[in-house]
Amino acid sequence: MRIAQIAPLTEAVPPPLYGGTERVISWLTEELVELGHDVSLFASGDSITAARLEPMWPRSLRLDGTVRDPNALHMAMIEQVFRRASQFDIMHFHLDYYAFSLMSRQATPFVTTLHGRLDLPEHHPVFATFPSVPLVSISNAQRRPIPTANWVATVHHGLPENLLRPQPARPSYLAFLGRISPEKRVDAAIRIAQRCGLPLKIAAKVDRADADYFNEVIRPLLEAPGVEFIGEIGDDRKKVFLSGAIALLVPIDWPEPFGLVMIEAMACGLPVVAFNRGSVAEIVEDGVTGFIVEDETSAVGAVHEVASLSRSAIRTRFEQRFTARRMAQDYLDLYRRLIDGAKPRPRLASF
Repeated sequence: MRIAQIAPLTEAVPPPLYGGTERVISWLTEELVELGHDVSLFASGDSITAARLEPMWPRSLRLDGTVRDPNALHMAMIEQVFRRASQFDIMHFHLDYYAFSLMSRQATPFVTTLHGRLDLPEHHPVFATFPSVPLVSISNAQRRPIPTANWVATVHHGLPENLLRPQPARPSYLAFLGRISPEKRVDAAIRIAQRCGLPLKIAAKVDRADADYFNEVIRPLLEAPGVEFIGEIGDDRKKVFLSGAIALLVPIDWPEPFGLVMIEAMACGLPVVAFNRGSVAEIVEDGVTGFIVEDETSAVGAVHEVASLSRSAIRTRFEQRFTARRMAQDYLDLYRRLIDGAKPRPRLASF
């Protein structure tokens, strides 16, 4: 199968550190190549892949301080993909809604995986205007704000089976992993750890957009006893960081579309204690791979119960549910359905 994967230019594929969407695209792309498919990856020029790399800009935009308008580069990339559409059997976009209009005007089947939140009111006119564009959700919960969109599948993320494995360690702290922002609630994680009387290690990225929040709200909290801010870490350090933890705290305060950190923890056999928001109930099996809680008080109680969970069973559930091979096979099933069902596209909705 001739497959085009079209990635954001914000980060390299894979990103050297934080970057959930680009990391998932990388894992999917490499698995598709491993399964024998002809894959072209449209991405930044510093991407590394076994697929055919189609560099759309010399390096990732986060590392290129000369770029002031990233939308211009993404629009140019979409046009280049459009001109080459006939070279592919299927085109898979990871660019939110930016490709909807142009790709609806050509014959090659395409699909878009939506990686972000959909609960903003300005999203509704977009999906109403393009009611026939095929969409993939990364959790069923992600669909709730726009249930009438043309959802053709839910495909949970997966990561390479051997990327992260449990390491010999004596768990001695609670862990927070990912990104520091108001909706991720690292402040709640700090309070939970303090109420449990346990150290907290924070391995997290601070985006430029969240710098003021970090400096004004979070940085003072890092001075508390037992709180250690490690900063952003890559996959090579995650397995040790996660294996040495008692539990991963995910006290989110937003409709999380998936939550990659939860399956990274499971890959290391680490229990997850997560607030019941967004996708959490689809990813965490309560009482098996962690605990789903409603507030900080119940999170404290759950931390005291995680020792009852089997770390080897958590790793087994990861292998059964969240590997990159399973993800790639789910997408291949979808690609075949879309190719087999390809027909002239209906006219766009009008106002």
